[in-house]
Amino acid sequence: MPKPFDVSKFRKSITKSIDGLSIGFHDPTDWISTGNYALNYLISGDFNKGIPLGKVTVLAGESGAGKSYIASGNIIRHAQEQGIFCVLIDSENALDEPWLKALGVDTSEDKLMKLNMSMIDDVAKTIVEFMKDYKTQDEQSRTKVLFVIDSLGMLLTPTDVDQFDKGDLKGDMGRKPKALTALVRNCVNMFGSYNVGLVATNHTYASQDMFDPDDKISGGQGFIYASSIVIAMKKLKLKEDLAGNKVTDVRGIRAACKVMKTRFNKPFESVQVKIPYETGMSPYSGLVDMAEKAGLLVKEGNKLLYKGVTKEYKYFRKAWESNEDGCLDAVMTDYGKPKTGGEPSPEPVVDKTVEKTVAKSSTTITSE
Repeated sequence: MPKPFDVSKFRKSITKSIDGLSIGFHDPTDWISTGNYALNYLISGDFNKGIPLGKVTVLAGESGAGKSYIASGNIIRHAQEQGIFCVLIDSENALDEPWLKALGVDTSEDKLMKLNMSMIDDVAKTIVEFMKDYKTQDEQSRTKVLFVIDSLGMLLTPTDVDQFDKGDLKGDMGRKPKALTALVRNCVNMFGSYNVGLVATNHTYASQDMFDPDDKISGGQGFIYASSIVIAMKKLKLKEDLAGNKVTDVRGIRAACKVMKTRFNKPFESVQVKIPYETGMSPYSGLVDMAEKAGLLVKEGNKLLYKGVTKEYKYFRKAWESNEDGCLDAVMTDYGKPKTGGEPSPEPVVDKTVEKTVAKSSTTITSE
């Protein structure tokens, strides 16, 4: 009589025979806020989560769209608040210490390591050497780590450098897209089983296809397929004062964010996030428009009405956008409950640390 298949024996044998093999599910356990509740929800399906460790996230957009503001500012700040060590790889030589401090980033050596690199190969070598040492550490003593690359688009290949030295700029014949794809693919495989994540920014260029007018992300399509989350950003002018009144001069930017790819919520949803130069982004920015689109806020005359579970809220739009009487907190709490049947899910606790003013000085935000 044939012996029954021994699953446990097979699991042990295959683990020994293939180095680095990971068995089982590795769902994200640590999430880092983007600093904006609406964007968090579009990415993860939760107002307080944002981007996960163990995955690769790409923020792509034109110059000045707010990519660095969110990736190198907000995300690093919130990661540090959760005890996550951050490695910031600056390929643009644009991230100055006063600018980072103005956004609330702790630049001390025990919280942040800033590396200035221009070569894709150097970035890959740095991450590989880190992961070799990281895997040998005891599981209980491993520090949670977030890599931030700002940006992928400015990284060079050896061919670029060699041609520049010779004064003969022919191009790298497609080596850069292949190198970026290899970088992201390997990071996805290396980070999946560990509390290590990667956030990268990248550039976009105008589409030449009249049938597909959306901006295209530079560096080819390979690394987009490998990434877990892709957010496309577009820069719009913000012409209103701090009270919400329309003005003629530009007071900041409106970052139009569209989640092109996510495995945690419905893709192709978008939100416009306001980033005033004077105060920085409000964590509630974009929530009113999102709640209106979802049918939670209904117009009644000049006011917006929300019928909450325990209380009814009716205010002018400006009052909603300033979260008067905690009206937006109530919407976020109720929105996390099932619409029909079943027991209500636990009410999400709104992370008040996100509400800190991100611009601690009058420094004008001009970086991407």
